[in-house]
Amino acid sequence: MPTPAVVAHRGYAGIAPENTIGAAVRAAEYDETAMIEVDVQPAAYGTPVVVHDERLETERDGRPLTDVDGLVRETSLEALEEAQVLGTDESVPTLSALLSAVSPTVGVNVELKNPGVADLRPDESLESDERDRRRELWRPFVERVVEDCRDFDGEILFSSFCEGAIAALREVAPEYAAAPLVWGDLAAGLEIARRYDCEAIHPPRNAIADTALAATEYAGVPACEPEIDVLALAHEEGRAVNVWTVERWRSFAELADAGVDGIIAEYPGLGAFSLE
Repeated sequence: MPTPAVVAHRGYAGIAPENTIGAAVRAAEYDETAMIEVDVQPAAYGTPVVVHDERLETERDGRPLTDVDGLVRETSLEALEEAQVLGTDESVPTLSALLSAVSPTVGVNVELKNPGVADLRPDESLESDERDRRRELWRPFVERVVEDCRDFDGEILFSSFCEGAIAALREVAPEYAAAPLVWGDLAAGLEIARRYDCEAIHPPRNAIADTALAATEYAGVPACEPEIDVLALAHEEGRAVNVWTVERWRSFAELADAGVDGIIAEYPGLGAFSLE
């Protein structure tokens, strides 16, 4: 059975300060790394920067994400360049700077996190009028992100929890691969994947049917056997299934045995062991 592609979650956030250049460069040095996953949203004046949360002072295990307070979208590039991520010398990078530092021998999964608004409507399949409105809301930011990605010679895969982001990407740069991120609504995720002919779909780790992980709660998704076999349906339709986010080797082995195509992993080395 082929080993799933390993996607380094925020640059293997379990061992490095997440979404930083240092983390991304280090993640690329592991032979197993197929892609590096990063989150993008706009700083003040719209420049795409690599950071997950809307606010800069949210906590990770009791430690503030950065030593700067405030909304990312209201913070200048100068302040972000001086910020310290999780108490290290790493700062919040622009997407352009991170892509320039990463070897094109690995791909980059660019998650379109936020276009600079408070109301995102994630994990929803939208009605036509709202879909059009959301596409136009996302479009200016997506254009800037795509512009930053043009000079990267490696593979780029775009993903998002928001249909508006996928819709904008398909208009701005249809040549790039896209994947809806799914939270709890597998039917909506599959519908979005079909609507935009997405190359992949990214469900949570407990959404894969007939696995022990399906009986565990994760990220607010309840512990129950999924009503939809997203893996089987996606594969029937020719789409890859990349699962988020795995921290343990046993979970990696179980998902690999189930036949997923990629695993978004918090640590390197999780695929080195097999349940067999």
